[in-house]
Amino acid sequence: MAACTAASGSAPAAGPDTAVHPALWPKATWPLPKDAALEQRVRALMAKMTLEEKVGQLIQADILSVTPDDVRKYRLGSILAGGNSKPGGQLVADAVQWKALADAFHRAAMDTSDGHVAIPLLFGIDAVHGHNGAVGATLFPQNSALGATHDPALMREIGAATAEEVRATGINWTFAPALAVPQDVRWGRSYEGYSQDPKLVAQYAGAMVEGLQGKVGTPQFLDSMHVVASAKHFLADGGTKDGKDQGDAQISEEILRTVHAAGYPPAIDAGVQSVMASFSSWNGQKMHGNKALITDVLKDRMDFQGFVVGDWNAHGQVPGCTNEDCPVSINAGIDMLMAPDSWRGLYEHTLAEAKSGAIPMARVDDAVARILRVKFRAGLFDAGLPSSNPLAARSADVVGSPAHRAIARRAVRESLVLLKNNGGVLPLDPRKHILVAGDGADNISRQSGGWTLTWQGAGLKNANFPGAQSIGAGIAEQVRAAGGTVEIAADGHHAGKPDAAVVVFGEDPYAEFQGDIPNLLYRPGDDHDLELIRHLRGEGVPVVAVFLSGRPLWMNREINAADAFVAAWLPGSEGGGVADVLVRTRDGHVAHDFHGKLSFAWPRSAVQGQGSPLFPLGYGLTYADHGMLPTLPETSGIRGEQVPVGNYLERGKPVHGYTFTLRGADGSSTPGDVSPAATGDGALRMTALDYKAQEDARRFAWNKGDAQLAITARAPMDLDRETNGDVLLITTLRIDALPGKEAWIGMACGKGCEGRVQLGPQLAGMPNGQWLRIGVSLKCFRKAGADMHHIEQPFVWSAGKGAEVAISRAALGTDADQVMECAR
Repeated sequence: MAACTAASGSAPAAGPDTAVHPALWPKATWPLPKDAALEQRVRALMAKMTLEEKVGQLIQADILSVTPDDVRKYRLGSILAGGNSKPGGQLVADAVQWKALADAFHRAAMDTSDGHVAIPLLFGIDAVHGHNGAVGATLFPQNSALGATHDPALMREIGAATAEEVRATGINWTFAPALAVPQDVRWGRSYEGYSQDPKLVAQYAGAMVEGLQGKVGTPQFLDSMHVVASAKHFLADGGTKDGKDQGDAQISEEILRTVHAAGYPPAIDAGVQSVMASFSSWNGQKMHGNKALITDVLKDRMDFQGFVVGDWNAHGQVPGCTNEDCPVSINAGIDMLMAPDSWRGLYEHTLAEAKSGAIPMARVDDAVARILRVKFRAGLFDAGLPSSNPLAARSADVVGSPAHRAIARRAVRESLVLLKNNGGVLPLDPRKHILVAGDGADNISRQSGGWTLTWQGAGLKNANFPGAQSIGAGIAEQVRAAGGTVEIAADGHHAGKPDAAVVVFGEDPYAEFQGDIPNLLYRPGDDHDLELIRHLRGEGVPVVAVFLSGRPLWMNREINAADAFVAAWLPGSEGGGVADVLVRTRDGHVAHDFHGKLSFAWPRSAVQGQGSPLFPLGYGLTYADHGMLPTLPETSGIRGEQVPVGNYLERGKPVHGYTFTLRGADGSSTPGDVSPAATGDGALRMTALDYKAQEDARRFAWNKGDAQLAITARAPMDLDRETNGDVLLITTLRIDALPGKEAWIGMACGKGCEGRVQLGPQLAGMPNGQWLRIGVSLKCFRKAGADMHHIEQPFVWSAGKGAEVAISRAALGTDADQVMECAR
């Protein structure tokens, strides 16, 4: 079996810019005393283990790519549920389904009928703002919101509540807390960081670890009500150049040490049991292969005695490695490799390299011992079936409990930051007539963001969130209780002129690289939120803007247009917490004033890092502040046309920066920007259609075969990273007729370069007249011949004679009603 090219597995020779000086790094103190009894248990167990069993402990597989029988055979040490991985491959799952899955895997790991030793599994999940993978769970505000509370004690409460809900579903490990210190909020994971200020991150780190795991030295530490925590991502994931996810932190060792490592010593002091390595690089060297940082700094200098886990196939990015083969990472100090779908090949290669000495046995034994110590400390050997956990036995009372929701609602209240309140429009009088408008008015998915039930958090409905409350519903509840009236309308239409309007709007949900942006503009080319605010103001209605986002963006125009502007971040499931602060009590008092202060500076310009901030760290008004915010300049600082990447057709029309063309069977082209339209040869006709709003879709009728509709980008796009990240091209459509069962979707990459995926037979089996979101993996287009580095037409569609298809939207994403096979 081929091994990585670095035979010894040591880190590459460091140049001047990657030299590490461990003696200059901060020390930490592992808080757990030496435990002779524990060490004896570990030694005794390892003495019984075969090399195959030891290697199994080093491998973590995803639940969609591994079965209990696989665990029984390979004796894997851990499984995980990735962002889109649910029991049975479902879109979402509840506590009962999670417990059943956890029990099945536990039984397999503990089965000794084949002569193997019984070693319980660590079952990991990204419970990063509550147990966000379980239906009905409490969804706390995302970390960028929690930073604005400046309340470490609250973090401890949130950690404890999250741990209880995770254990109640049979899972014992969360990949949290994230200790990134984002320095460029163009990074799509910025909302996973508490602050750009390393001091605040350091204050939160130990508190969150203690909340999740319990306090070292108390009976609660790693008991049945707590979970194993994982500080992540080591190191400088929040410091990459231009905020690129999985990118390169081109910074000095001093900044690496003083800014980006700030949260790790407090986490270690609190006894964090695992640390997750970062996808990113430091000055060109991948963290998953950086022995100087992982072993010499983290394990030796910082005295970290837990285990280091890799990230999702990140070891495969180390030079000389693949997803299925990477001794370099293990020799660098990674103890457990996260190989979600590559675990089988990785197991075979790692076993061979342990036998050959490419991975020294001392390194194998050290990694296994570290993992086993955590399992013993967490009481997993004595815990029994996951469903027998006391919390799991009453999961219906634990998951989304009133007590946990109360903590989350308090966190929402404390995280709101008031940036403007001209004329004292806030707090609102609940005895009046209030309009709640905007796309986020009654949208729990939007107010929760990514890593919410699914990886990207998109494509969900309020019905997916039992027990949760939207911001609009929370305002309506309090206003109506006080005798006032409320209308909730996303588009701002109202039956009677309101006394005030609350416009709730913001970013669509995203996660990881899907959220990377080139600058700090909000929705470039799409001003419908701004137009709504201006329209209501033009009617003489005072407007409160409530902005939902994972990060601060350049919002000068919206701030100017509104009377009051509130940064609500991503508050999660308890939308009523917004109403608690915005609305007076029925007797006219203020029950909750604004508490939040910025933990990320608010930009003056849409150019990252340009000039002093508009609102600095620590800024935030209260109701006692009566000053008037002057009109802000509305020049963004960005020159040239801004073309969004990933959204091509919206509400039946091409998105700004793209052109829409109808191409006849004779090759002639007709603009498709205005409806109705038809090709010159009559092969294809387009008409407007109402889907959710007036003329927000287009209906296409084929009178001849070979006619096409196509979206063309102004400049070629590189979609290779999205392709590797399992992104889909999702079309929102309705099939009205497909008599010949002929239809294909494609991406074009220049003359003679195209990738087509046949859809006809698959679509023919779907019900006519029903709107669906069908997804085609970008890997299908690459497999069919498209050059994903050079996509000129990201959306091409064709069908046969007699076909009638309605289309409303075409965009990249990860959430579809039906994922198509790669048929060619």
